Amino acid sequence: MTILLHRPFGSHGKVHEITPASAGWRYVGFSLYRLRPGEVAAETTGDREVILVLVEGRASVSGGGQDWGVLGERLSVFEKTPPHSLYLPDGSAWQAVAETACTIAVCSAPGRGGHAARRIGPEGIVLTERGKGTNRRQIHNIAMEAEDVCDSLLVTEVFTPAGHWSSYPSHRHDEDDYPRITYLEETYYHRLNPANGFGIQRVYTDDLRLDETMAVQDGDVVCVPRGHHPCGAPYGFEMYYLNVMAGPLRKWRFVAAPEVEWILKRDA
Repeated sequence: MTILLHRPFGSHGKVHEITPASAGWRYVGFSLYRLRPGEVAAETTGDREVILVLVEGRASVSGGGQDWGVLGERLSVFEKTPPHSLYLPDGSAWQAVAETACTIAVCSAPGRGGHAARRIGPEGIVLTERGKGTNRRQIHNIAMEAEDVCDSLLVTEVFTPAGHWSSYPSHRHDEDDYPRITYLEETYYHRLNPANGFGIQRVYTDDLRLDETMAVQDGDVVCVPRGHHPCGAPYGFEMYYLNVMAGPLRKWRFVAAPEVEWILKRDA
């Protein structure tokens, strides 16, 4: 198994835990809880800011010294209704008590105390289309650059129809040279519909010194430390992924792979 591809290490409780140390980078952290009704997840953020994303199900959530009530609405991510999320700054504690079976993503990056705890969505999050033809997909921007809700994190979720490509045309964001390009580490949390299917993700650099092509299953996480990182959904299987990005500057600027630059120019 490639070190970029992470299978869940269980089916219950905390099933993913990717830290900067385990990933061999500096910024992005990602963990995932799958809880049964009545079960509890609780953590402290330390020197990191966190966005909790209720991927599926409902939970009673407290954090940052406040009771946020019951968050979450969709019981399946493929309902495509806007997600409920919660931002917590560094130096916070949080707890989630599952009201239903639920999946909670914990997205983290270095915090600087620049933002207060707050709910994110579902109000104001709209399902929007991006791309053309078999590059068409739908997106929920949870905390991208236009939303001034956090210090470092960029978080979005993407729905890729069966037979389509996503994170395509191939692009990279692995240099700190703003405004041409920004350095952003990235994780992909993948889901598939039906769940017994598979998708494809390739991670590669221009010189091919890094060149990994992975068959992703429902619940897998792929780490993208550098390079281009397109995804493909085979005919018959819809793909969802939750993206977490962070780097020294909270801006998303990328450079296309040389072989696909003509596609971006044509579709501009």
